[in-house]
Amino acid sequence: MSETAGLLSATALGAFRLNGQFMQVAEGLARPSGLTAAWWQVLGAVVREPLPVSGIARVMGMTRQGVQRIADLLVERGLAEYRPNPAHRRAKLVQPTPLGREAMAKIVPGHQEFADRLVDELGLDGALECLAALQRLSAALDRLEPPQEH
Repeated sequence: MSETAGLLSATALGAFRLNGQFMQVAEGLARPSGLTAAWWQVLGAVVREPLPVSGIARVMGMTRQGVQRIADLLVERGLAEYRPNPAHRRAKLVQPTPLGREAMAKIVPGHQEFADRLVDELGLDGALECLAALQRLSAALDRLEPPQEH
């Protein structure tokens, strides 16, 4: 394996591990509120403004089908609702209900406590460097065409 191929593999494996670690943290933070990490992720995407399922998928890096399944569950449980979309008749907007906002608010104290511990561990400059590196990597991947089947 070439050096660049090895670097890509190590970076991808690191990102997969990091995703798993963040999902584990998110599950722990969301559990007391009655949410799962995935439900929190979808509600978090629409807490400031309602979005269609495709918009949530784009913002969160999820599949449209996966978001649709979660949005339907959230609506079924009264945590979110579908609203008319003036820009597109068939693509309804997803927005949290008061019950959904209440569940999200229950996460805030644990989220703050964990954020403080993580920044204490990394140092503020280290946390900012991590964020900048992730943003650079994500932007570079956005600029590249995905590999084509051979």
